[in-house]
Amino acid sequence: MLSRPAVVRYLGLFGALCCAADAVLFGAPSWIRRGVSVMSILRGPDGVLIMLLWIAGLTALCLAWWHGRRLTVSRTWIGVTAALWSLPLVAVPPLASRDMYAYACQGALFDAGFNPSVAGVSAQPCPWLESVSVVWRDTPTPYGPLWIMLAGLAAVFGSQVVALAVFRVYAVLAVVALAVVTPVLARRLGVAENRALWLVVCCPIVPVHMIGGGHNDALALALLFAGLAMVVSRRIPVVSRHPSAVSRRPSALSRRGSILSRRPSVVSRRSSVALLAGGGALIGAAIAVKITMGVVLPFAALLAAGGLELDRAGLTRALRRGGAVVGGAVAALVALSLGSGLGFGWLFALSGAGESRSWTSPATAVGLAVNAAARGFGATVDAVPAARTVAFVLLAVALVVIWWRFRRGDQLAGAGLALLAVIFLAPITQPWYLLWPLAVLAVTVVATRWLEIAVIVSMFLILPNGDGAWKPLQIPLAFLAVGLVGWVAWRSVRWLREPVPGRAPEPVPGAPAPGAPGSEPAPGTPA
Repeated sequence: MLSRPAVVRYLGLFGALCCAADAVLFGAPSWIRRGVSVMSILRGPDGVLIMLLWIAGLTALCLAWWHGRRLTVSRTWIGVTAALWSLPLVAVPPLASRDMYAYACQGALFDAGFNPSVAGVSAQPCPWLESVSVVWRDTPTPYGPLWIMLAGLAAVFGSQVVALAVFRVYAVLAVVALAVVTPVLARRLGVAENRALWLVVCCPIVPVHMIGGGHNDALALALLFAGLAMVVSRRIPVVSRHPSAVSRRPSALSRRGSILSRRPSVVSRRSSVALLAGGGALIGAAIAVKITMGVVLPFAALLAAGGLELDRAGLTRALRRGGAVVGGAVAALVALSLGSGLGFGWLFALSGAGESRSWTSPATAVGLAVNAAARGFGATVDAVPAARTVAFVLLAVALVVIWWRFRRGDQLAGAGLALLAVIFLAPITQPWYLLWPLAVLAVTVVATRWLEIAVIVSMFLILPNGDGAWKPLQIPLAFLAVGLVGWVAWRSVRWLREPVPGRAPEPVPGAPAPGAPGSEPAPGTPA
């Protein structure tokens, strides 16, 4: 039954309608509900209906997305389906998060002449302060100057309702832009466009969290993908060292031989560098929305240079072409930081995330588990700061190691892995963060079934009003997260002992993309 496109489409639409109804019944209102849990919802008015709608809606969206990967459909069909799944959540109260209220206050703070990167929203105070979660009222915003300016534009009207509507418009436009640029990037990388588009825009995170929650992650990803598409359009075509690629395409490589040996003209070289710098500027704009997008920049530089070879020609190419990407990003960040009047304090504002503690962050979960174990022996300790410090050091090491191992491999696969490392080792982790690595890995040939399962599980971690669904079980779940940390550590050691990933195959004109009809099927790849 779920092999029929119409069933998949309307099952997802049913799920979106259930979630939209829940946004009206028990979304995130302008006032804060205290002590919310699954049991308190069930004991309250319409409690059973609220939970049934939420579970049914999320289940339907996840099932439709999961089974839709196997469908043979057109790109237009995918776009229409994504629009149908998002449309019910366009005009409802904020869902599964209170972040839009924080955005509005941060914008009002900026309009009042304050710097949200160094002052919390309580400094003004914001006229809608009571709508912002208590933990974020005195915390500087962790977002970049471009987003702060956009938030200021939304709040300039002096109306919270108008500000929320503007943020929803931002989210819709960002998802549309992501739907446009994802197939372009996938095509230029030589991977299946439909697979990438389905995994990204039809992911349940998009209607529930990007549209319903109004998060700025979709905008950051759209800018990032636009920048990567420009970078890929002018990257150096390199001969693959991947054994399967060599054996499949000798004629293609021989056809390219004359092109590779031809010296590019000065005009062409300048044009390429300009486009690379432009792509870097768009990546810089993505970082100016969400600073975590910055971990992709070093991989984009490698992508532009066709990898890193430790000889004179390879280093020169990396400095010229990779330097153009990095230079464009830095120029955009400097221009936005100075042009907004915010300066560079936003680069250090992420430290404020330490105020929130949840088992969903593995680093925080380790600290919570140590605290609980110590209490069992009659001791009182706070191991969370130390656990987070260790995780930060490990993250810095992990990013360098991943970059180095993928210097000759599939750079975007490395970027996806780096984003996963950020999520795993960050002091705070939200379910919608998983869209970052999923989107990046969707434009590679890497199998993503395991990540898709993680996305589905994460959808059930939050209640429709934005509170954690499993808060009463925080300590047992923290110990479970410690087990996950141990498994990831063991798997990481094994990964380091494996051969360095080979270079990703170059797309061949006229050849079917991996995962496309006529090519060898990739695991978890939809038709």
